[in-house]
Amino acid sequence: MSEFVEHLQNHIKPIKNENPFNQIKPFNIDPTLSLSDSLLLKILDKLPQSQSNDLSLVCKRWLTLQGRRLRTLKVLDFNFVLSGRLISRFPKLTHVDLTSSCMNTIQNSGILLCHKSISLHVSSNWDFLEEILLESDVIDRGISLLGRGSCDLVKLVVINASELGLVSLAEDCSDLKELELLKCDDDLLGGIYACKNLRALRLVGSVDGLYSSSVSDIGLTFLAQGCKRLVKLELSGCEGSFDGIKAIGQCCEVLDELSISDHRMDDGWISAISYFESLKTLRISSCRKIDHSPGPEKLLRSCLALESLQLKRCCLNDTDGMRALFKVCDGATNVNIQDCWGLNDDCFSLAKSFRRVRFLSLEGCSVLTSSGLESVVLHWEELESMSVVSCKNIKDSEISPALSSLFSLLKELKWRPDTRSHLSSSLEGAGIGKRGSKFFKKSVLH
Repeated sequence: MSEFVEHLQNHIKPIKNENPFNQIKPFNIDPTLSLSDSLLLKILDKLPQSQSNDLSLVCKRWLTLQGRRLRTLKVLDFNFVLSGRLISRFPKLTHVDLTSSCMNTIQNSGILLCHKSISLHVSSNWDFLEEILLESDVIDRGISLLGRGSCDLVKLVVINASELGLVSLAEDCSDLKELELLKCDDDLLGGIYACKNLRALRLVGSVDGLYSSSVSDIGLTFLAQGCKRLVKLELSGCEGSFDGIKAIGQCCEVLDELSISDHRMDDGWISAISYFESLKTLRISSCRKIDHSPGPEKLLRSCLALESLQLKRCCLNDTDGMRALFKVCDGATNVNIQDCWGLNDDCFSLAKSFRRVRFLSLEGCSVLTSSGLESVVLHWEELESMSVVSCKNIKDSEISPALSSLFSLLKELKWRPDTRSHLSSSLEGAGIGKRGSKFFKKSVLH
């Protein structure tokens, strides 16, 4: 046996280490490893927004840092919230939208429903949003986890939450400043007192064709007593009346912006606007009525601090309601009316009650005529700027010398009332619009 081993040693040559990989120099060490997380975050913040989304693909460390950089997120899967992964993955979130994740949507459906902040896939036999909403206790559990894990939360958008979830959130997120409550009702607003530091609040009650919910004077009173630091308030699809609006005006002393959309309020609510001592902007949109019965004119007082009145996509053919609205807002310096129907000369003539208008904007008011416009603006001694766009019954040929003289005194004028005439004048001499007629004449002759 020993002779056999000796024979092998004599005939077998030692194998040289010719592995080519051993000749490769070691990889360069990542130079960013020597940088602290805080310093690397500052460097990454300098990158353009277009390159920020690719940072998470570099390595696990950068994936974690990218999660810490993210501040705003729209969640699509509520299980991501319930599992706690939302907070562990994005610990520095300040603005969170949970609306889309609170629904059991049909992912394979080819029907996409969009309504403002709501976007979801539905089936062909779908009736109401309430059918696919998660239960309130599930949503409450999710926002409670979110509150405990994200004390930096500043804004939250949620649908179908309850009073318990709202109170739990407020206890853990004392810095919460903005809140949007969709499918809101009086019971939910029973817990709004816990959100003492709110600055901006949006309440959405009923939405036709989607869901029904009721915000009455009871809920508005809860709001008034619990959120006295509000600066901005939007009421959409809410009910209520004079009492609820008055309570908000009396309690929310620093409120300077009020938006009312698609209201279902009882008659007489307009007169409560005068109780807002700090209100600067009143915005009314998508309302089928203003106020059919605002009450005696002697009860209508001016809102002293009001600066801007904005009307958008509203029906303005209610003479009594418009008279009351213009009376309460007669101190406004900025009047903006956009895409409203029913604003005829008689209704617009009520705007003579404005005492110090400096800027007027009219867009999409198709009923108003040149004489109706002139009868009002000539009464405004402080008018400085005016914009008239897409008001087809206001004609250039009907401009009087008095109105023309006013135009020359304005600091700024945007005058494009008749889009068709404006287009034809801009194309004059270009030959566009004539060739088609010649072509068809030739076709007929042949």
